[in-house]
Parts: sequence; structure tokens; C-alpha cells
Amino acid sequence: MRFTPHSYQKRAVSFILEHEAAGLFLEMGLGKTVITLTAIEELMCDRFEVSRVLVIAPLRVAEDTWSRESEKWDHLKHLRIAKILGSAADRIRALKKSADIYVINRENVVWLVEYLEENRIRWPFDMVVIDELSSFKNNQAKRFKALKKMRPMMDRIVGLTGTPAANSLIDLWAEMYLLDRGERLGRTLTAYRGNWFRPGYSNGPIVYKWEPRRGALEDITKRIADITVSMKAEDYLTLPDKIETTISVQLDEKAMGAYREMERESLMELEGEEIVALDAAAVMSKLLQVANGFIYDQTHRAISVHEAKLDALAEIIEAANSPVLVFYNFQADKDAILARFHDARTLENDATIEDWNRGRIRLLLAHPASAGYGLNLQDGGHIMAWYGLPWSLEQYLQAVARLQRQGQKYPVMVYHIIAKGTVDEQVVRSLSAKDVTQSALIGILNDRKQCYT
Repeated sequence: MRFTPHSYQKRAVSFILEHEAAGLFLEMGLGKTVITLTAIEELMCDRFEVSRVLVIAPLRVAEDTWSRESEKWDHLKHLRIAKILGSAADRIRALKKSADIYVINRENVVWLVEYLEENRIRWPFDMVVIDELSSFKNNQAKRFKALKKMRPMMDRIVGLTGTPAANSLIDLWAEMYLLDRGERLGRTLTAYRGNWFRPGYSNGPIVYKWEPRRGALEDITKRIADITVSMKAEDYLTLPDKIETTISVQLDEKAMGAYREMERESLMELEGEEIVALDAAAVMSKLLQVANGFIYDQTHRAISVHEAKLDALAEIIEAANSPVLVFYNFQADKDAILARFHDARTLENDATIEDWNRGRIRLLLAHPASAGYGLNLQDGGHIMAWYGLPWSLEQYLQAVARLQRQGQKYPVMVYHIIAKGTVDEQVVRSLSAKDVTQSALIGILNDRKQCYT
């Protein structure tokens, strides 16, 4: 596919090219991945300024997003990407591959630095991209300290985030230090706090909360303006007013094995119990359950299979820094989400709707069959995540319309959390084709079974 960048994307690409240290504070939906890859391609292939790039990202993003974006666009297809993921042996093999871009999850940054030091290998990356810079906001975290140690050996660095100061301006110091090594906000967090903050809540010498001094926001913003560019989705995304994004998750070997067994044999054994599906519709339901992370046994007890979708939802919530409306499919989905996110609420009555629209709820759970009609939820947020998609196109469109309606002030971001290689992918295609009849459902199942005959 040919990439025709919007004007704001051209501006962001140019900003990376012109700055050896660049902070791109872009909200979700603006295309930060393709922007960064486009800049990398020019730096590597046209200007010959970089040769090996390290991308540090959340696990799901490292597994899928960067490679998928490079494969999607014609001008990026030639870039070779190695994923430093999996077991230690797998990571070492990936590190030794000949590639242009090496992608690693942020949890393995400490391992990478220790491995290079233990083997007396010089830091091999002349450019580093931190996808979700805000995950390095804690200056006491091991991942921050490891990257800080390697920072002098990086010729170029790019930090990407839509939420540079999600909790407070204090968060900015560590993030900016990785970009400019303390040039703009001070060499230490102590100096930063002393210059722009005063103790808020404290107990003697122990300060629990720091409050910015008068004029601190303006002064800090001015100091970092030369190496950062900030863009809000509402300023640039006029069309379309609904942006749908697929978030792909990879099931682990055990979960995928259980899925394949049910798909092939209409039964599976889990925790010493045999679970049987009696007909094609039951098999389809079981496959959707496993894709979501659980399966009901013969007594309707939910058995956990994986947490890949929960992890993906956690990353959406972290990146959004805004209220998120989540549509679930099964009761067990709701139970799992409530267990993982303790501040989540379920859509139950008018009081819940009022709390949502007044911004009192960070994470709201709803079922499309019961919450898809006649409810006005647009005042409470603009971000929606589908934990499990329905077969009914009507349910889907009505649910999306809870946010995408008159009075909505922002582009509506709709995220589909999809398990790779599962029936989730067929549901997406079926919705796209508006073919959600029973015959389509059974036909898809039969097509999948033919793979094993």
C-alpha cells in the first residue's frame, strides 16, 4: 500500500530527521509508528546516518505492531526487522541476526544491557526508539537505570507517547532525561523538583506529593519545546470521525493447542477435565471463549486459559489516559476484567450513566445486547475497546453509536482486541462484509475444519 502522509505526519517525520533527540507526544490514532518508520527509512537508506535501530515497546506492540506496519506500506517493506522476544536463547539469536530494526519489549531492556556487558559487547544501536516513553517515567526503575547507562552511546533517540505527564509534571523528568541527558530539566530529579515544585502533602522531611510552583507548566513547556512536538487527535483527525484499530494478540502455545484441539475434535481436555461441544454452534462458542481467555466446562464454570487480551486491554488503558468503554461478550469476560482492573464499573442503571458522563468512571464495562440502544454515553469519553466482538452487525453498530453521536467532541477511537489465528479474525471479516447470518457462522466453522481433513 502506498503511504500518502497527512501534513501533520510530514511535519512529525521532518521533526525526527532534524533532531537527534526528539520527543513525539502524539495522541492515539495519529500514526506514530508509520511516522517513525518513515523517518528511520530515510535516515538509514537515503542519508546513511544510522545503521542499526532499537525499538523498545510494550510486549504486544513489540510482537506485532512494528513488523505489521513495515509490511503494510510499500516504502517500508524492505526494512528487515528482528524481534528480541521469547526465551533468552531466542532473544540472543534475534540479537545476532542481520537486520535494520531490532524490536524488544520494555521488560527485557535490563536483560539486554546486562547481556551486552557480561559478554563485553559494545552497545550496537546508533538509534533508539522508545515506544511509550511514559513507561520510563520512574527514575528508580531498573529499566530506566539500564537505558540511562547506555544513553551516551546513542547517536539518535526518539520518544513516543500520547501521555507524557499522565500523573503529574514530575513524570517528565525521567522521560526528558533519556532524550537530552538532563540538559533542559536538570541532571537530577532533586534539582528538577527544587526548581519547579514545592512540597504539597508531607510528613516532616518526607514529601508524599509535589505541587508545581506558579508558572512551572509554562516554563517547563518552554524549556522542552525545541526537542518535542505535541499533537492532539482532535486537532488533526477531522475525517474520519471514527477510527477503528485492530489490536492483535498472540496466544501462548498451551492456549493455542487447546484452541486447535477444540477446533479439530470438538472437545478438549483442560485441568484434567474433558470439555465437549455437541454441535457446530457450540464449537463456535467454545472457540470464541478460548480466544477471549477462558472456557466454560460442562457445569458452566469458567476455566482460565490465557490473559493475552487482559494484557492488551491494560496497554490500551495505559496509553489512552482517558476513560475507556469496554464491550465484552461473555459473563466470564466481565468477571476477568473486573478482577484485573479494580476500579472498573459495569453499566447497570441511570446512576452509572451519569457517573460515566461526568467523568467519574475510568473503565466502564457493557454488553452490546443490553447497552447498545438508546444510551447517550458520548459525554464520558471517546475511546472504546471490544474485548470480544459480536456476530450481530446491528449490535456492533448500535454499540459504537453510544459514543459516535451528536455532541461527541473528539474522534471516536474503536479498538478491536483480536486473537491471532482464531475465529476472532473471521468475526471481523464477517462484520466487514455484513454477513452475520447463521449460515455464515456455520460455513466459517466448516471451512476451518477442512484444514484438518
